[in-house]
Amino acid sequence: MTTVKIFPNPAAQQVVPDAGFGHESRVPSQTHRSLPGYTATQLRSCPGLANALGVAHVLVKDESERLGLPSFKILGASWASLTAVQAAWGGPVDGVLTIENVRASIGATAGRGLVAATDGNHGRGVARVASLLGLDATILVPKGTSRSRIDAIASEGATVEVVGGTYDEAIAASARLADADHLVVSDTSWEGYEDVPRAVVDGYSTMFYEIDDAIAERGLPTPDVVVLQAGVGAFAAAGLRHYRDGRDGAPHAVVVEPTSANCLMVSARTGGATLVPGPHESSMAGLNCGMPSELVWPIVVAGTDVFVSIPDAWAERAMRALADEGIVSGESGAAALGGLLALVETGSSNDRVQAGLQPSACVLLVNTEGATDPVNYEAIVGRSAAAVGQA
Repeated sequence: MTTVKIFPNPAAQQVVPDAGFGHESRVPSQTHRSLPGYTATQLRSCPGLANALGVAHVLVKDESERLGLPSFKILGASWASLTAVQAAWGGPVDGVLTIENVRASIGATAGRGLVAATDGNHGRGVARVASLLGLDATILVPKGTSRSRIDAIASEGATVEVVGGTYDEAIAASARLADADHLVVSDTSWEGYEDVPRAVVDGYSTMFYEIDDAIAERGLPTPDVVVLQAGVGAFAAAGLRHYRDGRDGAPHAVVVEPTSANCLMVSARTGGATLVPGPHESSMAGLNCGMPSELVWPIVVAGTDVFVSIPDAWAERAMRALADEGIVSGESGAAALGGLLALVETGSSNDRVQAGLQPSACVLLVNTEGATDPVNYEAIVGRSAAAVGQA
């Protein structure tokens, strides 16, 4: 039986390395604001969760609906897709990248397409952008991906292919499809392939700037603890770049993974990027990754104070706790809260101190997805996503 694992990271630093990214900027957010249906997602204050964790405040950035999709992933997928398409097939753009000016600049779209490997949300985001640009989309998913996630990707007009293996094997298969007319849009990196996954991380920055703006506008406390769920580490790296940038009072950082796919924790223990072999069968499907992204690994290992890995039961408990706050959260979306609950209840006093969990603390969580598997959601929570949202 899998158990909770906690690893206080002796390599943690207050400032993460640049890792070739350069300065974080609001340029991607200008493009996101031009997309159909853009609005900043809600930042919710959840006193019930604060009480459960023994802290003063819990803020939850709710990404259960983003640009018409049930996940934050469209932020990285859209910025990376647009920049990749423009670089490969377009010319210089005067001003902000938009769907309209990128499509106009690339001319003919026949026979051209985007390719991605995914556990669900990233691939659907890539497929959405491909459709808006008039491009084909081929999305590869690992064996065991739920029918609801496959159908959701296909609903964007994509061709979905099931690879007989893990997410990491789907990534390898997607890389083999790259050619002059097919661009791979991946959120993980490998040798010689860094520009697109770097753009994915940059795209996620929009969410963290929205959090800053909401805190300032509403007079909310700034986070003392930031908790980030992780697969290959792209989302976690985006958060760590934003908060561990050398500013005074940088928050503590906790990274949460499934115990069966805790490649970041294992890599931190061993001192280098390390493969955790499959099968990766956690219900936290978006986090079922066996190998850290080479691009972001230096950021994650430098910026994380405590790594936590959890079995599915903790994520499921967190889904119910979030539902009680009126927040619809899928298994991956609830993982950060699940990891924090596990740390509070099973960790040592030193673990809690290193994570920054003091009674006066303000904790920031991100609900990264809604009910992407509605049947499983209702089985776990005992209510439909619609019922939770209405309540």
